[in-house]
Amino acid sequence: MKKGYLALLEEANALIESCDVEQLKAMQSDTDTLIVDLRETAEILRDGMIPDAFHAPRGLIEFWVDPDSPYHKSVFQEKKHFILYCASGWRSALTTKTLIEMGLKNVKHLKGGFGAWKNSGAPIASKKSHS
Repeated sequence: MKKGYLALLEEANALIESCDVEQLKAMQSDTDTLIVDLRETAEILRDGMIPDAFHAPRGLIEFWVDPDSPYHKSVFQEKKHFILYCASGWRSALTTKTLIEMGLKNVKHLKGGFGAWKNSGAPIASKKSHS
């Protein structure tokens, strides 16, 4: 293997910004912040999600962000601060790096992911539809 996931994560974490659970809680009610859940639907149905998070599955996010894509979601063109999260912070770190490379501004990820959120005792909501 030329480059494994640990090397990819190390590269991503060296280039991106992150926030912790307490910082995210402070930003949660800010209408200029969009919390983005990258996990698969099955994970969200099983474990819940951060209240008011927008579900954008990891496998689709690049297509949803790119305005030239037929799958583009206009929410990603809004002037918002985007905070990405997944289960543990791995997928969100890699995705944050990718979205920065695509030109998305003001994007960070939640260090420790949903696991850190849940372990902190923060509130958890069930999945909402954003189609």
